[in-house]
Amino acid sequence: MAALTIFPAIDLKGGQVVRLAEGDMDRATVYGDDPAAQARLFAKAGATHLHVVDLDGAFAGASVNGTAVESIIAAFPGKVQVGGGIRDRAGVDRWLALGVDRVIIGTAALKDPEFVKSAARDLPGRIVVGVDARDGMVATEGWADVSDVRVEDLARRFEDAGVAALLFTDVGRDGLLKGCNVEATVALARAVAIPVIASGGVADIHDIHALRPHVADGIEGVITGRALYDGRLDLAEAIAAGQG
Repeated sequence: MAALTIFPAIDLKGGQVVRLAEGDMDRATVYGDDPAAQARLFAKAGATHLHVVDLDGAFAGASVNGTAVESIIAAFPGKVQVGGGIRDRAGVDRWLALGVDRVIIGTAALKDPEFVKSAARDLPGRIVVGVDARDGMVATEGWADVSDVRVEDLARRFEDAGVAALLFTDVGRDGLLKGCNVEATVALARAVAIPVIASGGVADIHDIHALRPHVADGIEGVITGRALYDGRLDLAEAIAAGQG
C-alpha cells in the first residue's frame, strides 16, 4: 500500500504564520513571523511536502503574501502546494513559474469550472481542486459563503479533467483540534476517481492512524497545522505512521 503523505501547513496572514479557527480571520493565532524558518523546521523533521495558504489572498481574490511564499519555496527542498486567491490562469502560471509544485483552486472551481478544467488539462498533475465543506455543502470566498452545491456533486464535475487531487476540508473542524472527519473524507474518496487529501481538525496521531488504512480508498494525504504548532502531533512520528 502506498504511503499517506503528510502535508504540514503554513497559513499566511500579513506575512506571519497563523492558524484560524473555522476559517475566521478574526480568530487567528500567530505562531511566528518567519515563514521560511518554519518551512526549514518542517523539512528537518522529514517533511517532503508542504501545504501553504495565502489567507489574505483567499479573501482578496488575488495573491497577497507572495513574498512570504517565495521565501518558503526557497527554503523548502521538497514539494510545495499553494492555495488562496487563485482565480485565473495568470495566477496559476505565476505560482508555477516561482517553483510551486501544485496550485490549489477553491472558489473558482465552483464559480468558473471551465477555467479550472482547462488549466488541469494543460497542466496535468499540477492542479488541485479545493473542496471546502460546511455541513456537506461547498463553502467559498475564504469559507465566508456557503453554496447550495453538495460536495460530491462539485467533485464529480472534475472527474475527467486531469485534476491531480481534491483537497477536502471540513470547515467546521478546521483549527479546532476536533479530529479529522474521516467518514466524510472516505465517502468522498469512494465517490470519485480523483485522489483526496484530508484537511481540517487533525488533533493527534490517532487521526493519522485512522486515515492510513483508507489510502486504498483513494485518500492520498492529510494536512495538519495547529496540532503540530501546539505540540499535540510530532511531525516525524506522523510521517512514519503515514508510511505504515
